Amino acid sequence: MIYWKLFTGPFIRFLLLRSAPACCSSRYGLALLSSYGFFVVYSLRVNLSVAMVDMLNNTHQSSSNHSGSMCTPHNTPVQPKHNQSAGVYNWDSATQGWILGSFFYGYILTQIPGGYLAGRCGAKWLMGFGVLGTALFTLLTPLAADLGASYLIVVRVLEGVGEGVTFPAMYTMWASWAPPLERSRLLTISYIGAQLGTVVALPLSGEICFYMGWPYVFYLFGAVGLVWFVLWAFLVFDSPNSHPRISEQERLYITNSLKNELSTSAGHIPWRAIVTSMPLMAIVVAHFSYNWTFYTLLTLLPTYMNDILGFSIQQNGFLSALPYLGCALMAVLSGQVADYLRETRLYSTVFVRKSFSLIGMIGPAVFLVAAGYTGCDYSLAVTFLTLSSALGGVSASGFNINHLDIAPSYAGILLGITNTFATIPGMVGPVIARALTHNNTIEEWQVVFYIAAAINVFGALFYAVFGRGTVQPWAVHSTYSHGD
Repeated sequence: MIYWKLFTGPFIRFLLLRSAPACCSSRYGLALLSSYGFFVVYSLRVNLSVAMVDMLNNTHQSSSNHSGSMCTPHNTPVQPKHNQSAGVYNWDSATQGWILGSFFYGYILTQIPGGYLAGRCGAKWLMGFGVLGTALFTLLTPLAADLGASYLIVVRVLEGVGEGVTFPAMYTMWASWAPPLERSRLLTISYIGAQLGTVVALPLSGEICFYMGWPYVFYLFGAVGLVWFVLWAFLVFDSPNSHPRISEQERLYITNSLKNELSTSAGHIPWRAIVTSMPLMAIVVAHFSYNWTFYTLLTLLPTYMNDILGFSIQQNGFLSALPYLGCALMAVLSGQVADYLRETRLYSTVFVRKSFSLIGMIGPAVFLVAAGYTGCDYSLAVTFLTLSSALGGVSASGFNINHLDIAPSYAGILLGITNTFATIPGMVGPVIARALTHNNTIEEWQVVFYIAAAINVFGALFYAVFGRGTVQPWAVHSTYSHGD
């Protein structure tokens, strides 16, 4: 009987670990709901850049093309009269820059505190109230704009403060919810919401402005955020052990797969080891480099579509969304492939992370440079820009989730650190790009694309040299490897 128990005990535990289906599971439910959350986060982030066109007095908008090298403008339909009169403002270009960039000044403030608070106070409510606060301030945007540019800047900074905690909080939650061999799948499903938020918000904001008026951009997207908060509050829990409706099989599957990774001294944070960790520095450099291209295109792609390719804001809202749709699709596909490669045990975690990072950073650099040489070939330019962003989605299974590989217990803090540095491109990249494109010529935009491509390649190579795929000694008392 003793021998039978010795045999059947591990066998039963093995069956439990192998019999936690994905369909209707709590962990995949969390992935879908968090994806909805990041959809809201990015919708609220990018809608102002589209609405700004309608918020400005026409006499203060860019008047005409300066160079004969720019393409012939496309015809656009006449905008219908709105039933209400939305305000327009005489903000100069400097004021517009401060308004558009103010979000990132708030966003950068709460990255590291967000990771720390998520570990100390619980990730669920930090994530929830972060998005809720952003949604509420979004609803106040039309009122703030009427009061003056300074009020709108303050509201945008506060929106950034709220959104700043979301990614660190979610990484902290995934440290308790994502089995190691499902991380790529779960996290790419979760963070695809950010891409989809961009894909939907860019064209939809243009249509809302066109047919209803710019205030409704903020009212409608803000309301979507409120609905998300209600679902999040009632359906999500910080860990499998605190979830009242999770199956016992799934609970054991998750907790047993993570028991060798989570630190036994969660109250102690090894700050010195963290800030001197070269694997973390590799993620920082890669994240900074990738975001330089990402934020430059996110804020200036509609401008490029309008000033160079000649598409109106209504047309380029859809065209500007295509690259992010490709990015979202590639992110999900790469997550499936990455986990499959790791499950086969033929490829180590570090090999998968580095390979996907190289493809997801060098590939975009190549097509971004190529887009600058398409001239006025509209189809080819949009194709190359779409391929550039789509290949960037592959990095979602590379450096982007490597925090959970090297230090799952401190993933939120690590994400806060890397995202702090990765926010800097959002603050300075578009400013530098606009300074280099004063005359809006194709040649000037080629310089912008070359700079972004060079930074991307450097980040990819740095990560390929110094990136790691195992839990670091400072992150756990007894290290556990997935094959570095």
